[in-house]
Amino acid sequence: MTKRQRFHIVLAVLALSAAVATVGCSFSTANIKSAKLAADREGTQETAVFAKDQVFFCIIQLANAPDDTKVKSVWTAVSVEGTAPNFKIDEAEKTSGDAVIVFDLSNTQPWPTGKYKIELFLNDKLDRTLEFQVQ
Repeated sequence: MTKRQRFHIVLAVLALSAAVATVGCSFSTANIKSAKLAADREGTQETAVFAKDQVFFCIIQLANAPDDTKVKSVWTAVSVEGTAPNFKIDEAEKTSGDAVIVFDLSNTQPWPTGKYKIELFLNDKLDRTLEFQVQ
């Protein structure tokens, strides 16, 4: 390799480094360590089958999460009597670092029987879906 070729390689590496530094690089190791459905806010009554009069709780444990980590929940009635298929009931978003995050969904009337789900998004990317039923 000639001196001139080495010089061009060094220039290319420096230009690439400058481009990356200018654009910025965002990387997060944030993850949902665990997520479960429960009949209580503390998560001691874990379940995937709820009664018509219960509040739905989803308890999430975030790990390796910077303080600006976004977690979003989307609650959907998948196949529920008297409701259009895949009807979005509600959504909520919370910002947190390493912590336990609780999403809940309640109703002023009894829940219709059927299949439901909650989708959990971590920084706007679908991380997981938890399915449950009302009987």
